[in-house]
Amino acid sequence: MNAIPPTEAQDRPARLTVGVVGAGRVGPALAASLHLAGHRPVAVSGVSDASVRRAAELLPEVPLVPAAEVLARADLVLLTVPDDALADLVSGLAETGAVRPGQLLVHTSGRYGTSVLDPATRAGALPLALHPAMTFTGTSVDVQRLVGCSFGVTAPDELRMAAEALVIEMGGEPVWIAESARPLYHAALAIGANHLVTLVAQSMELLRTAGVEAPGRMLGPLLGAALDNALRSGDDALTGPVARGDAGTVAAHVAELRQHAPQSVAGYLAMARMTADRALAHGLLKPELAEDLLGVLAEASPGRPPGGPATPDPNGPVPGPDPDGPDASGDGPTGGRR
Repeated sequence: MNAIPPTEAQDRPARLTVGVVGAGRVGPALAASLHLAGHRPVAVSGVSDASVRRAAELLPEVPLVPAAEVLARADLVLLTVPDDALADLVSGLAETGAVRPGQLLVHTSGRYGTSVLDPATRAGALPLALHPAMTFTGTSVDVQRLVGCSFGVTAPDELRMAAEALVIEMGGEPVWIAESARPLYHAALAIGANHLVTLVAQSMELLRTAGVEAPGRMLGPLLGAALDNALRSGDDALTGPVARGDAGTVAAHVAELRQHAPQSVAGYLAMARMTADRALAHGLLKPELAEDLLGVLAEASPGRPPGGPATPDPNGPVPGPDPDGPDASGDGPTGGRR
């Protein structure tokens, strides 16, 4: 489904007053986008100097007030705070009587559906979860990026059309996410976007160490082509020494990383194991080459004795990294701040 661009404000009925609780990178951009669609931002709350600056840039002349006052003034309230702060915020607003019956309460956390808004729902609020699958800078460019951006939408059935309409008004594309699937949905985005930033930054550091003066210029075309190929072809787009089973090259990589960037070794090994698993499962990596490759990875892994078990049955599944072992890697979704 193609994103529907915002239409002229005068062609749209039922304009709402809009408030923002938490002037981080996301809230002011969404409110500014809703303003372009004809809604009227009336209040914003923010504490840090950065929040005040963002609000002034994206929502000029909109007053900064306490959170409870935002709810008192707005028909539609955007709760754009970090994931870990959302539940306590909602409970506090409900307990103090700040929530008004019939008020649209929207959070932008990828992790949560609407259940986190239950205290406010019991007070009469109309709960919506609208998560933009986009990275934000906290500047006006974010408003433009919302056009064509997918939003993970979760709402009660009776509010689904309202939720999707708000997304479409911002130029976005609503994608329905079941309540129970929100954590998995958000983990997938964190792997694809947040972890990508880490990998690219690490690659740039290593290229600088290798003497490349403009690593971004070198990586740009390569990463652009790799991303395009992956989105088009999935695992069939895998290339490189792991997918080919070049065990000697991988061993050389590990040796160089141990010397120049030892903090990168664990991540390299974890990604190499996952890449080998996927390449073997999709027939890109020959089983006989996988044996030598996984042997190299096992020998290089901290805490694994030389000659320890790592070689799979060529006709059976290939083990990934031990989730409790030293080369296990964690993830850290960034919540509503993306």
